[in-house]
Amino acid sequence: MKALVLSGGAGTRMRPLTHTTAKQLVPVANKPVLFYGLEAIARAGIRDVGIIVGETADEIRDAIGDGSKFSLDVTYIPQAEPLGLAHAVLIAREFLGDDDFVMYLGDNFLVGGISRLVDNFRLERPDAQILLTRVSDPTVFGVAELDASGSVVRLEEKPLHPKSDLAVVGVYLFTPAIHEAVRSITPSLRGELEITHAIQWLIDTRRTVRSTTVSGYWKDTGNVMDMLEVNRTVLETLEPRIEGEVDEESQIIGRVLIEEGARVHRSRVVGPAIIGRSTVISDSYIGAYTSVSEDCRIENSEIEFSIVLRDSSIKGVRRVEASLIGRNVTVTPAPAVPHAHRLVLGDHSKVQISS
Repeated sequence: MKALVLSGGAGTRMRPLTHTTAKQLVPVANKPVLFYGLEAIARAGIRDVGIIVGETADEIRDAIGDGSKFSLDVTYIPQAEPLGLAHAVLIAREFLGDDDFVMYLGDNFLVGGISRLVDNFRLERPDAQILLTRVSDPTVFGVAELDASGSVVRLEEKPLHPKSDLAVVGVYLFTPAIHEAVRSITPSLRGELEITHAIQWLIDTRRTVRSTTVSGYWKDTGNVMDMLEVNRTVLETLEPRIEGEVDEESQIIGRVLIEEGARVHRSRVVGPAIIGRSTVISDSYIGAYTSVSEDCRIENSEIEFSIVLRDSSIKGVRRVEASLIGRNVTVTPAPAVPHAHRLVLGDHSKVQISS
């Protein structure tokens, strides 16, 4: 069995961060989201992985290399432009051959991995196996409609009037039957070859399509708040450890990981939180659910429920929360501005002004 990992999307919902960073490499608990998926694939016993890459190909290659650090053998498959998930299957035909495969969206995060799912698929081998989860707004996902027995009868991509609240999670398992399906469909109104249309083709031609409803945690990390939520979830499982330097005037409370070379001086860190290698925290407060990457400086500031990428500094800032701060960013206080009130008042006016 092989794996096809999609890492070619532009990440428009994460801009401006994704103007300079591949969205799949934005870190969660100081590790890129893509790495969690690759580790899950390796744990499932899969070794051959094709990675679909686009305009951020060089950055993805630099981060993953030949895949050996994940115990994987990686092949890179260029996609000139993102033309849909089914198009990714189409251009990966030579790599996939006649093998079964799991398709994993590189910016998705699934707690618990895919090992059990892969094992069941290998035993039963339906033509397609999809994962579903209940969502509050199905209009932004592929949506599945099930019959009374729980079988998949219809899939719709981002429907205006969803037939259910069951969204398709970005992990799919296929036999080679999917290749005929992706060749048989036409582009959607969005101009893309939709994988939901290909799976619907399998259903319409009486192939076996099964679903599993995910009871654990799943997120499509396509926007900032989703990234922060996934960061929070991962930090909940953090094993506390202090490998760096913490002076006697500092307080470390709860599950906190301070990596090698980091220094904490006259500060308070409340977990779950992670402080990256060679980062310096001084005269500051680091609140819960915060990940600070390597080589950062936080001085005389407060930050909570946030992600700070490498080589960034926050100095003299009273409070930062629910924020995603990119690489090599500098955050400082704004210059003081004189406060004044400018008034034009009619006769007999009464005005109350807070001083």
